[in-house]
Amino acid sequence: MVSDMVDTETTSTAGSSADKSGIKVKTATRKKATSKAKASKKRSGTLVIVESPAKAKTIEKYLGGSYTVLASMGHLIDLPKSRLGIDPDRDFEPEYLTIRGKAKLLKELQKAAKKNRTVLLASDPDREGEAISFHIRNALLAKDPDLAIRRIEFNEITPQAIREAVGHPRELDVSRVNAQKARRVLDRLVGYHLSPLLWKKVKNGLSAGRVQSVALRLICEREAEVESFIPEEFWTLEASFRKGRHVFSGELVQWKGEKPELKGEEAVKAIEEAVTGAEATVRDIRETEKTLRPKPPFTTSKLQQTAANRLGFTSKKTMQIAQQLYEGVNIGSTRIGLITYMRTDSVRLSQTALEDARRWIGQNFPAELPAEPIVYKTDKKAQDAHEAIRPTTVEYTPDKVKDHLTKDQLRLYTLIWERFVSCQMTNAKLRSTALDIGAGEGIFRVNASRVVEKGFYKVLKISTTKEDKETLLPDMAIGEVLKVEALERSQHFTQGPSRFTDASIIRILEEKGIGRPSTYAPIISVLLERYYVTRENRQLAPTTLGRMINEILVDSFPAVVDVGFTAGMEEMLDHVEDERRDWVGAIRDFYGPFKSRVDELMESLESLRGRLDEATDIVCEKCGKPMVKKLGRFGFFLACTGFPECRNTRSIPLAKCPRPGCGGEIVARRKAGGRGREFYGCTRYPECDFLTYYKPTHTNCPKCGQFLVERYDKKRGPYKACINPQCDYLHSQEDEHAPED
Repeated sequence: MVSDMVDTETTSTAGSSADKSGIKVKTATRKKATSKAKASKKRSGTLVIVESPAKAKTIEKYLGGSYTVLASMGHLIDLPKSRLGIDPDRDFEPEYLTIRGKAKLLKELQKAAKKNRTVLLASDPDREGEAISFHIRNALLAKDPDLAIRRIEFNEITPQAIREAVGHPRELDVSRVNAQKARRVLDRLVGYHLSPLLWKKVKNGLSAGRVQSVALRLICEREAEVESFIPEEFWTLEASFRKGRHVFSGELVQWKGEKPELKGEEAVKAIEEAVTGAEATVRDIRETEKTLRPKPPFTTSKLQQTAANRLGFTSKKTMQIAQQLYEGVNIGSTRIGLITYMRTDSVRLSQTALEDARRWIGQNFPAELPAEPIVYKTDKKAQDAHEAIRPTTVEYTPDKVKDHLTKDQLRLYTLIWERFVSCQMTNAKLRSTALDIGAGEGIFRVNASRVVEKGFYKVLKISTTKEDKETLLPDMAIGEVLKVEALERSQHFTQGPSRFTDASIIRILEEKGIGRPSTYAPIISVLLERYYVTRENRQLAPTTLGRMINEILVDSFPAVVDVGFTAGMEEMLDHVEDERRDWVGAIRDFYGPFKSRVDELMESLESLRGRLDEATDIVCEKCGKPMVKKLGRFGFFLACTGFPECRNTRSIPLAKCPRPGCGGEIVARRKAGGRGREFYGCTRYPECDFLTYYKPTHTNCPKCGQFLVERYDKKRGPYKACINPQCDYLHSQEDEHAPED
């Protein structure tokens, strides 16, 4: 008892004594606790961290003065650039570092976090966004372990959605972070082992990626099909008929009771002569009704495909504009995100969205409002993490916002708005008419259609296709005699497989389960930037370098560039996120055989270095040595063989300048910095300002002698025409193998 009383007394006087060591410690501890409590009281407000300044600007307007909204500008922490940064012997543990140039921004976020009571991480609602939040959280806690940090997620940037998210924060999703980590590790292992192999065997500065290499393979295989296709000639015969003021045409579908086989012009001429002057009568009239359902709201891939087909946008441009619409635009005094999150593989719509659409349709098109909301099924392969891309509020019609958007923003927003509203409207009905008209021993068929019930078509303007346009016929009866206005024969050639476009490669990648909504646009961009693929007339064609890389990868790493294997890897990442698969085990199964194969090829694969170089008879104007054709970042160019003593380089001449008396040569050019659309100009610029966006061929016009260029239109496809505007020469099939000048 005495002992206890003494100890109690000593403790009770500790705060006032300064000459005993134990008392000093307790005094310091109490002061520290008091200081911490005071610091905590000084903290007030909430820091919200988003990815982009535009998003920060929008969200800051929705939250009160107690909220600070800052942007991380995407990833702040990632694997090192200069080394592998992964330890295969320690379960593929990644080495994370602050990205070069981002340290200052990270310190600013840490400093801001110390002034606030709570931090809400609001990066994008997907794997990458979850990983960004995860790394920011760890960096903030390293400086302030007691900081309260939560994660918020929203699918649209509207006042209601932001307040709902802030009111319901959650913990970070570790499984989603692991899925992103697994993808990052897998891609780094593939890239950092394949790239040195390509440097050693082909050319310095090359690289290979897991998903991009599969896309390159698909493009190369399609190009092989295009090149091997042999077109066959066939002809058609059309007749124009008149009834009153109406003129309509039909194609010959039957001759002497059989389907006509018109292989040459002589056969068509014989039929034409036999039909000329014959009486034309209506033999048969058939009418059918067709019901058309509205299409589901947009997923990422379908938005990119439709924007490519309707608006001519590249996938990259579509995603850039969609990002702007999502992050927020100023509509008068209001700033709002006009569309929901644009990276999704789901066609699901929220109950709020359905009610919003139905209310608007009921007010504006009550007859086209179905009794129940229309529900669309999402593909089984889809993650279904976010609902479909839609306007955040239907009340912001394209007409209401057109004065606040750029031309391209308005066009894309109109696509999204029309698709969403129409998907909740009644079906359309078309009546198709097939008219058989007999003339001599031939039958000509006229096809027409008209809309009998517009349904969802009532809101479609920009989204309609040529097939949706109706064609009208006058009333006719069987046996009615018609006047033949004209006969027209046309030459055609069978069409082989077409090259991939942005839209069609995205469609095939989606169908095969390769990549995810966030990766479609980057896949194409990377292939173009590496000069493995070029875009010509919106078509994707492999370069000589792309074909060489693809051949090496297909021959040496068939599993890595196998479509099924890559799709299986995407499924594995989904299973990691769903906690059905251990990512370390999956990576280990892949890495062992892959690394062994890389090591083997480093020693055994034949070197192809210099294979792309090509000798020329062009002489260097600076030192007199011959020049060689080499491959650079933006394509082939001429370099002096006297390198490094002579560093002269030139663009490859494609044709002689057509300006009279100029004497210059036409070469490919780009604006300063190598950006923008490629064009073709004279080497004597600025003395000669000749310029064209059509690529010159190495063939001269047989009519006027100037060079031919590659042109393209939807009706004829790719063709060659003379650069001379006064010359009407169009390159024909017969001239395909004409000798070059």
